[in-house]
Amino acid sequence: MNILIADDEKHMTTILKTYFEKEGFNVSVASEGEEALEIFYSKKIDLAVLDWMMPKLSGIDVCREIKKVSLTKVVMLTAKTSNDDEFVALDIGADEYIRKPFDPRILILRVKKMLGTEKLAEIRNLKINLQSKKVYKDGEELVLSKKEYDLLKILYENKGQVLSRNSLLSMVWGMDYLGEERTVDTHINRLRDKIGADHIITHRGMGYSFNDKDE
Repeated sequence: MNILIADDEKHMTTILKTYFEKEGFNVSVASEGEEALEIFYSKKIDLAVLDWMMPKLSGIDVCREIKKVSLTKVVMLTAKTSNDDEFVALDIGADEYIRKPFDPRILILRVKKMLGTEKLAEIRNLKINLQSKKVYKDGEELVLSKKEYDLLKILYENKGQVLSRNSLLSMVWGMDYLGEERTVDTHINRLRDKIGADHIITHRGMGYSFNDKDE
């Protein structure tokens, strides 16, 4: 998911960018309204977080332009406290209105709800949150390394297929990786220890597949 954050307060965009990226979003940042529209028209933006008071074009003006040509979700941020201002923002098409100061975690939760991105893959006692990149076993969060999570995600997304060690090396470690194939085996074994051996099937001489069977 691609998020646009537009605010002329650099510390605000830095904080929000960090929070959104931690949750797996791709983030573009603008410091004024015209730049925000340039980014919007050059990329596929799923949601825009706009500060009301910005140079060149206000957040309200940017919101109005976005809503003229798309169904992109818009969250307005403002230090204004008048209910009339909230009415104006919602009347021109803003989907959410948040007054400053606010807790970034609340903004993240509202954005997730708006976008429907809190997606859980559930396989028996295992849950994979594909947005936050968190994995739970029997309700307890597991501590996985980045490579372990990437392996799990790729195996899950290709369930029903046998992926060779070379394929997994390319998809997880990259095409330029010069290490040995046994690296895959080592990480698979560590992953099995954490999620349960029955979730990954070994196909001798061929590779690995994800076991999505209920039994």
